Amino acid sequence: MSQHIFFLNGPNANLYGMDKSGTYGRESFATIGERCQQRAQSHGIGLQFRQSNHEGVLVDWIQEARQQADGVIINAAGLTYSSVPILDALLMFDGPIIEVHMSNIWQRESFRHHSMVSKAATGVVAGLGVQGYELAIDALVALIRTDNR
Repeated sequence: MSQHIFFLNGPNANLYGMDKSGTYGRESFATIGERCQQRAQSHGIGLQFRQSNHEGVLVDWIQEARQQADGVIINAAGLTYSSVPILDALLMFDGPIIEVHMSNIWQRESFRHHSMVSKAATGVVAGLGVQGYELAIDALVALIRTDNR
C-alpha cells in the first residue's frame, strides 16, 4: 500500500498571496499547492492538498483521513483558535499530525497564542511561510516512515 497524506487548509487560505500586508506571503494558494505536491512527490508519497472555508467540511476530511491517510498536516487558519469539532476529529485520527501556520502566531494578536489544534498535533511549524509548508511535509513523512510519534 502506498503512503498518502492529507494537507488541510482552513478559512481564507485560498486568498494567500492576495493579502496587502504580506503576512501570508506573495505566492498564490494554487502555487503553494503545486510546491507541496512537488515536495510530496520527491518523497514518493501521495498528497491530497485541500482548502475549505467551512468547519464541517474540514471535520469530514479529517474523518476521511482516518481511512485514507497515513498522516495529516493542518492549517486550520482562524478555526485554530476556536474549533472543538476540529480538535475532536483530530484526536480520533490514529497517525501523526503536523499543525502548520504561514505566520508566527506568537508574534501576532494574543488570541492567536492558544491553539485548539495543538493538543492533537505531534508537532507545530509556524512562521516560515511557504517553506514551513514544505518542511511540514518533510517532517510528516519522516514521522510516518519511522513511526516516531
